[in-house]
Amino acid sequence: MMEETTKTRVKNKEKSKQQFMDAVGTILKTKGYKYLKVNEIAATAGLDKKLIYNYFGGTEQLLDEYIKTQDFWSNVKEEDSAEEITDGGQAFVKQMLSQQFDFVAANKELQKILLWRLSEERTSLRKLTEGQEKNGEILFKSITDPHFNDKSEEFRAVIAILISGAYYLNMYSEINGSIFCGLDLKTEAGRSKIKDALSLLVDKTYENL
Repeated sequence: MMEETTKTRVKNKEKSKQQFMDAVGTILKTKGYKYLKVNEIAATAGLDKKLIYNYFGGTEQLLDEYIKTQDFWSNVKEEDSAEEITDGGQAFVKQMLSQQFDFVAANKELQKILLWRLSEERTSLRKLTEGQEKNGEILFKSITDPHFNDKSEEFRAVIAILISGAYYLNMYSEINGSIFCGLDLKTEAGRSKIKDALSLLVDKTYENL
């Protein structure tokens, strides 16, 4: 009986934690990051705000946990490239950039987080950046740095431009119009042109560095 009670308690805790996480996402999409306050989150979740402190330690920690689930690059690990790489990571890089472009487009909450990160200094957002950089280092050092050697920083600079450009185009098309340089980023044809360009630029970088 005691074991069943413990299992039920754990199950209820996990359910409540997910309700809080879902509430953060709902508030981001409908109201914006400025409304991510403890009372607003609790009310949206339909739960007592004390549980935020009991389960997460506070609002900041809740936001940390939520942000980790939303970011593409912080969830890309070295094992994602477990297949033997014989091209210096060229195909892997193209695949990751294309997937990231689609991931941001489909994830409205992440778009809000990216805008939030540009607007306000916050511990949870700084941790997002640190997490991205940490995982990026793993991928660079294990895959592309050995291929480019003394040109590795030049390659990293190109990737920085491609990733930030993909972020921007997705946020632009969602907020202030879908046409950019004559391409409609709300259409499959327009988005395919962007992904083709990302692939082309990676190929040219591998050819010329």
